[in-house]
Amino acid sequence: MMDTIKIDDKEYKFGDLSEEARAQLLSLQATDAKIAELQRDMAIAQTARMAYARALNELLPAAKNH
Repeated sequence: MMDTIKIDDKEYKFGDLSEEARAQLLSLQATDAKIAELQRDMAIAQTARMAYARALNELLPAAKNH
């Protein structure tokens, strides 16, 4: 566990925080981790989508000019 944390450019000792503040901090950290995970998932999905679109484009017949 961290010894000190920085919030809004102020440093705090983790042990000096109230139990409720520590719980909020842990929830904030868990939320930040989930957001990072979702951003990675989104990047994976976008990359897959581009690959599927590219593969589909290669399978489509050539457009005929009218």
